[in-house]
Amino acid sequence: METKIQEIRKNIILELKSAENLQDIEKIKTNILGRKGELTLLLRQLGSLSSEERPKLGKLLHQHKKEIELILQKKMIEMGKTEKEKKLKEEGIDISLPGKIFDRGTMHPINLILKEIEDVFLGLGFKIEEGPEIELDYYNFEALNIPKDHPARDDQDSFFVNNEVLLRTHTSPVEIRVMEKQQPPIRIIATGKCYRRDSTDSTHSPMFHQIEGLAVDKNITFGDLKGVLTVFVQRIFGKDRKVRFRPGFFPFTEPSAEVDVSCLLCKGRGCRSCGYTGWLEIMGAGVTDPAVFNMVGYDPEIYSGFAFGMGAERIAMLKYGISDIRLFFENDLRFLKQF
Repeated sequence: METKIQEIRKNIILELKSAENLQDIEKIKTNILGRKGELTLLLRQLGSLSSEERPKLGKLLHQHKKEIELILQKKMIEMGKTEKEKKLKEEGIDISLPGKIFDRGTMHPINLILKEIEDVFLGLGFKIEEGPEIELDYYNFEALNIPKDHPARDDQDSFFVNNEVLLRTHTSPVEIRVMEKQQPPIRIIATGKCYRRDSTDSTHSPMFHQIEGLAVDKNITFGDLKGVLTVFVQRIFGKDRKVRFRPGFFPFTEPSAEVDVSCLLCKGRGCRSCGYTGWLEIMGAGVTDPAVFNMVGYDPEIYSGFAFGMGAERIAMLKYGISDIRLFFENDLRFLKQF
């Protein structure tokens, strides 16, 4: 058995010299120290030896086992270091190579204008509210004083899911939902996507973004509306912009007005972009109709308010000089990189 032990030790040293990787060393270790390894089998044979031979050979066998384990461990550390250096050399970075240029992402122009508009109204004391894009007919039309025979209910204008459910055509339903939940004073804006059955062209899209505003309190007048919108226009388009209010009609406001801003290109002198009028339409607005207050349980004898609504695409087109609304949805990087 002593001769066998010396032979095993000698063979291990020879095999380790020819080992090329950690897997080879693990294989040698298993063949020697594994459950069926040569050294393990010799340890199992100790019980069959005489009482005189067992202590001597047992001591020798355990001594050689420890030495073999140390040899294997040392070789594994050396091989691991060699393999790591080889891998680092193969995967090394050539710092002389030119670097890769990565495009930086930018905010979409619609998101930019929405954030800018929200910042303006937050500074004026308004809160931001949200509502569902799939809306009930009641909130989208009826509660806003839009009767059953109003043209806005025509199937050609709205995307109906069924007789009582549709994709909202404006963000005005958020006004009703907010007023149902709380009592005045209220100062909110609502932004989000809206849907109408429009044919796509340079100024129309079946999906667009709208900003809705509402203020309700005691003694609110049309003058308050004019003051708020004048501040808004001058902060978005510049302090030299003028604002004009023309008579208009909306079922949920009375009196109502169309709001214009002096042309950004000709500064009000008249050019092709503004149809030589010097003005560009940007939104609709007005004093909240008492009928709307009745729908939400407000007393119109005590409270008054104003509301306004504008398209984010319209504001962005005027501010950034964009001539075609379709550019917002085509994902053309040449267009988007300008922002």
